[in-house]
Amino acid sequence: MAADKMFYQPGQLTLADSVSNTIPLNKLVLGIQINNEAKAYPIQLIAYHHQVLDTLGGKPIMVTYCSVCRTGRIFEPVVNGTPETFRLVGMDHFNAMFEDQTTGSWWRQVSGEAIAGPLKGSTLPELKSEQSSLKQWLERYPNSLVMQRDSTFNEEYDDLDDYDFGIERGDLTRTDTLSWKEKSWVVGIEIGEDSKVVDWNQLKEERVINLELGGRPILLALAQDTLSFFAHERPDNTVFNIHNDTLMGKHKYTIWGEPIEDSIPPLKKINAYQEFWHSWRTFHPNMEQNPL
Repeated sequence: MAADKMFYQPGQLTLADSVSNTIPLNKLVLGIQINNEAKAYPIQLIAYHHQVLDTLGGKPIMVTYCSVCRTGRIFEPVVNGTPETFRLVGMDHFNAMFEDQTTGSWWRQVSGEAIAGPLKGSTLPELKSEQSSLKQWLERYPNSLVMQRDSTFNEEYDDLDDYDFGIERGDLTRTDTLSWKEKSWVVGIEIGEDSKVVDWNQLKEERVINLELGGRPILLALAQDTLSFFAHERPDNTVFNIHNDTLMGKHKYTIWGEPIEDSIPPLKKINAYQEFWHSWRTFHPNMEQNPL
């Protein structure tokens, strides 16, 4: 069967505010904020749909997820300055592939890069997004809208009810609980062409890890909920610790990198992604592996 006949986009995209929201607060979301507007997309839902088209901050967005790689990315679906539409066509190296309607080029979900067709080598603009629990997201963005279930797909959503927490049993979507196995969780961090990967079990144990990447000092922190993670650039090579959800260096910051003291600038956010080890290793062959 064709992939786009197995996994459908929502017939009607419904978003609700925090008062009307029906998604449990402990569920994972892929969140995005543009021009003071914020939206959150539950991973349980987008893992089925693979792509959800929406608008935010006056621009179109394409929210994507590949459950086999555990990769969430949000792109601006614009090619050569023109809005484009895509259909799911299958997988390559276990990663979801999309075909654009205009040229028939095939685009990789994990990177937004066209790997076949007339537009081979082109890349969709990626927008900054964060993965966290819905509770953590709404604490930070209380006015955010949250994608709701489309009742047409309740059975498909229910099949992924355990996916967020790594207890899905399917061969392609299951999780290895030991470190550095094919389906182990890792957090990959990127600065330009430089990337590094951290074992999820190490992050759960230490909660804050001080690293260097591309010659710049960074930190990776895990919230008390053990679901939400954040990466920031460290100022002045300061070594950070964590107490509850407060980052402790020369100054104190929220786990989101916002200063507790008004006179201190916020920490600079760094792109970080949770995914399966086999995925990060495949698509970042030159990455650095953080030692345990």
